[in-house]
Parts: sequence; C-alpha cells; structure tokens
Amino acid sequence: MVVGNKLQVLDALDVAKTQWYHFTAIIIAGMGFFTDAYDLFCISLVTKLLGRIYYHVDGAKSPGSLPPNVSAAVNGVAFCGTLAGQLFFGWLGDKLGRKKVYGMTLMLMVICSIGSGLSFSSNPKAVMATLCFFRFWLGFGIGGDYPLSATIMSEYANKKTRGAFIAAVFAMQGFGILGGGIFAIIISAAFMASFHAPPYEVDPVGSTVPEADYVWRIVLMVGALPAALTYYWRLKMPETARYTALVAKNAKQAASDMSKVLQMDIEAEPQKIEQEKIRYGLFSKEFAKRHGLHLLGTTTTWFLLDIAFYSQNLFQKDIFSAIGWIPSAKTMNALEEVYKIARAQTLIALCSTVPGYWFTVAFIDIMGRFSIQLMGFFFMTVFMFALAIPYDHWIHKDNRIGFVVMYSLTFFFANFGPNATTLCGTG
Repeated sequence: MVVGNKLQVLDALDVAKTQWYHFTAIIIAGMGFFTDAYDLFCISLVTKLLGRIYYHVDGAKSPGSLPPNVSAAVNGVAFCGTLAGQLFFGWLGDKLGRKKVYGMTLMLMVICSIGSGLSFSSNPKAVMATLCFFRFWLGFGIGGDYPLSATIMSEYANKKTRGAFIAAVFAMQGFGILGGGIFAIIISAAFMASFHAPPYEVDPVGSTVPEADYVWRIVLMVGALPAALTYYWRLKMPETARYTALVAKNAKQAASDMSKVLQMDIEAEPQKIEQEKIRYGLFSKEFAKRHGLHLLGTTTTWFLLDIAFYSQNLFQKDIFSAIGWIPSAKTMNALEEVYKIARAQTLIALCSTVPGYWFTVAFIDIMGRFSIQLMGFFFMTVFMFALAIPYDHWIHKDNRIGFVVMYSLTFFFANFGPNATTLCGTG
C-alpha cells in the first residue's frame, strides 16, 4: 500500500478510454492463457492412447490402459508444478518485473512442451517417468504465466472496464481447450486416413498401428508453438507503469513508457516517488486486517471451484465412456478412439465452455463479480446433483443426450460464474 498523491501516469491509466493498446494487451496476455489451457488439458486427449501403446496385455478382452497410479501421475503432475510455479514466479515477478519473468515462463513452457513429446525409451515406465518430469516443469512454467498474465492486464486496464478486460484475457483459456480438441481431431483423422487399422476386438495388436505413437507426441509438442509465437510480442510490451513506478521507483521510465502507449504527454513526477512510503506488507497485521478476508474468500472459492472444474476437464472422457456416448474401446482402433474422444470434448468446449467465458466478459461490469459467482456456483450445484442422484436414469441409451446437455451446462456456469470471477476478483 502506498501513501501520497496519485501519480499522473497511474491516473492516466485509470481514466484512459478504451484504445487499441488495450486489445493488444488482451491478445498478448490472453495467448498465455490459451497456451496454459492447451498444455494442461491436451493430455486428457491422449491418455487412453498411451495405455494402448505402452500397457497392452496379450489376450486381454479390452485394450491396455494406464494403471491408476500412472494415470493419476500423468494427468495430475502438471498441476503440482503449477502450484509451485505460481508461488515462485509470483514472488519473482515482484522482484524482477513482469516483463522479464514473462520471458522465463514462456521459454520454460516451450522447452518442456517439446521435451514431453520427446519422452523416448524402450521401457514403458521410463517413458512415463520422463513424460511426468517434463509435465511437472511445464506446469511450473504455466504456474508463472497464470498470475503474471492477469497482473499485466489488470495493471494496463482502466477502472471502468477492468473486469471485462481481465475476463477477456481469461476467456482465451476456453479457446485453448477448444484448440487442443480441434488439433487432436485433425491429427487423428489424418493418421486414420493414412494408416488403416481394424477394431481391437478384431485384431488386438493390429488395432494400434506403430505410427500411433507419433500422434500423442505431436499433440503435446504443438503446445510449444503458441508460446513461441507470443514470446516476441510479449517482450515488445513495455513493463507495466504500476510496477515501474511503485516497485522499481522509476517514475521517468514509467512516464516515458505510458506516454508512448497512451500517445499523450505524461509528467514523470519523481518527487512524488521519493515521498511515497510503504505502509504495510503482504504478511503484516495491517494487510490481514484490510484484505485478509478478501484474500481468503477469493482463494477458498477458487480452490473449491477448481476441484470440480479441472477434474471434469481431465476425466470427461471417462464419463462419456461410462454413459456410452463414446463407443466401447474394444469396438474401435487406437486412432479412432482418440478421434472420438477429441470430438466429444470439442463439442462440449464449443457449446458450453467457450460461451460461458464470453458471457462473463459481456456481463461482469453490469452484474458484478459477486452476483455472477454466486449464480455460477448455484447452477453448477443444481446440475451436478441432477446428474449424480438419478445416475441410473442417465446411463440408458435414450437419455444420453439429456445427460450431455446438463453436463455441458455445468461447464457453462463454471465459466459464466466462479472460474472467471475468481480471477477477476484478484485484479
């Protein structure tokens, strides 16, 4: 917390009309969330393929699958890295600046995305161990990107539309999920057209062509592409004025940077920087008194939301298989299974996940964060209970469409609700 008259450069940012640089910041920061979502959730598209390739059992009635402990590690290790990365890079971003740390997180994501796809070995355990190693450090980089993307947008935005701008950045997460599904559809369809294979129940070994091993590697490695493309444009963005002026104490540089961005003359006012004093820090009693409840409320609701949101995204393929929306694994070959999983998840993303984010963008500065979050939690609870309590009803073939519609609505209200508003509440 800083005491003193408000700097002209900060006031100019707060009252600035919506300009082109706002949309540039949304796209550049948003591409980080796009990459984060692609990298985190693309693994769910190929885990069944990994089981077929590396855990095939001769004579088994159904295709090979990852053992529960391996499946949990492959799906969840990136989130362990994300937790560590958020804490480390969040701290480092305050020490070195958002711009420098941005470059570090992007490069880490590029290297680890490529490394994930290059997890080679003749031993299945070694492949999974190597994959988990790179997925952990990929998550570590993603963890840094999460808070920095939101921080940069909140520090660039004006007061009037700050909520919509941060929500728009976060909405790119939906396009990342959608992009992963679309790319998996394209790759699996291309390989199916080139390498024909019978269903598992006809030929267990022949149902998984050797070339299928390339599919999961390509899907994971492509996650490096959006991060690499964004790297140059991120480094061209000036450091945020709020960091430069209030943390780095360089009023002249902050005024110079924002004069170019806002295309107006801004006075440096170095004397105000010298007069300002830090009243209290993050772990002080004063901070706890003023903001402790807000921080606790935001983190708690985000934690509770993420239990449902991330588990649903990672394991929706298993839910679709359980209700019969995706055919039995033994009736398909390996590439066909990837295709149908990707198609189902893409449909959910297109019809519910992505629209939910953009409903938040449209209404957040009208309805407010609290109302949207409360509404989202309420309807998520309603639809999940409606799916879980009469579960035997939904597994019948005639009721599958109803199940999918209600299941989709849980994603819609997660994003037109707590998933977006918890992030916006930090801005």
